[in-house]
Amino acid sequence: QVQLVESGGGLVQAGGSLRLSCAASGRTFSNYAMGWFRQAPGKEREFVAGFSSSGGTTSYADSVKGRVTISRDNAKNTVYLLIDRLKPEDTAVYYCRARLITTTATAYDYWGQGTQVTVSS
Repeated sequence: QVQLVESGGGLVQAGGSLRLSCAASGRTFSNYAMGWFRQAPGKEREFVAGFSSSGGTTSYADSVKGRVTISRDNAKNTVYLLIDRLKPEDTAVYYCRARLITTTATAYDYWGQGTQVTVSS
């Protein structure tokens, strides 16, 4: 099992930038498809950005495409989310997810505790 700890959230003015970090421990980091999700008050958790299972490709939600960059450092067991040109609607708790897909195609998801991002207008 992998443990995830997010950090880097905070209060920022609209137009600013934040870099979120997700540190993983417990298992071989490179075996997991890593992703970022967010949940705003009163809304369902939604996908923001993620790596494929192989780690070779990235995908982004349309709502953040062009403003968000996901990256990872396998040597540090850390995945990052850089958000530029922040908007008030980016306000949410941001969660890191690690997905392990077994040889039988079963997916196991592990979540961090989340980090709050608040964007003031």
